[in-house]
Amino acid sequence: MDKEYKRILDYINIGIYYVDSNMKITFWNKSAEKISGFTAEEVTGKCCADNILRHVDEKGTELCIYGCPLGATLKDGKEREAKVYLHHKDGHRVPVSVGVTAIYNDNRDIIGAVEIFTDVTSSLDLIKEMEKLKEEVFTDALTQVGNRKYADNILEQRLSDWNTFKAPFSLYFIDADHFKNVNDTYGHTAGDSVLKMIARSIMAAMRPFDSVCRWGGEEFIVVVPNIDSNNVEPIGERIRMLIESSWLDYEGEKIRVTASIGCSTVTDGDTVEDIIQRADRAMYQSKENGRNMMTII
Repeated sequence: MDKEYKRILDYINIGIYYVDSNMKITFWNKSAEKISGFTAEEVTGKCCADNILRHVDEKGTELCIYGCPLGATLKDGKEREAKVYLHHKDGHRVPVSVGVTAIYNDNRDIIGAVEIFTDVTSSLDLIKEMEKLKEEVFTDALTQVGNRKYADNILEQRLSDWNTFKAPFSLYFIDADHFKNVNDTYGHTAGDSVLKMIARSIMAAMRPFDSVCRWGGEEFIVVVPNIDSNNVEPIGERIRMLIESSWLDYEGEKIRVTASIGCSTVTDGDTVEDIIQRADRAMYQSKENGRNMMTII
């Protein structure tokens, strides 16, 4: 590739990578490095399915195995677009919008393809919120989501909105399954990295103005405003799926975890303690029923 052309592509604020007809990566720009965490040196010459991006869709389908847009375009030359979740080098999932276009030679034979991808995390508002939390000492130092103090604050605020304006909200209580085994097997440094991975994957599932907090240890809560009990399942399932499909490469080992989730929606007469206890009870039902699932109360 022409050096000047490569330099221009490196400074475009969109992830761009090229593959040849065998799906081997031949070019990986700076924005692709920034979004994915993988450097060009780490991926060039490899296939994106080789434990690199490993896209999954909203249902958790492994697109590298079932329905890869890039592979399909290499076969038929059709342009494709999709919303997927890529695997970041740090383990968590990142929501991205992808577009795929075929590359032809002078004889109109397909000789490769280019994929562009942009991070579509609902992060602008989340980042602003996190900056505010840092100023007010409301951020968990390890995971960089809200801490227990912030969780108490936001729950009181949402309950006040319910009592005053009947603005509904739901609470998800999330607990990593068998997390003690991670610490016992790999050590607390690995355990901390897994907690950060879980937090980032949860954030990837959320919308602007949803609140993600670390409740303590391996427990997290998510407070979702303007949602009632009829619409809570898709969000909870997306959180569960993104945690399950994330993994951390640590000293040659691949560490995966799942999570048990409990969900409850505010009702008349609730206190903050009431809704927390219901969601917590639902989470324990998920544990008792086999883990890696969501229960709604």
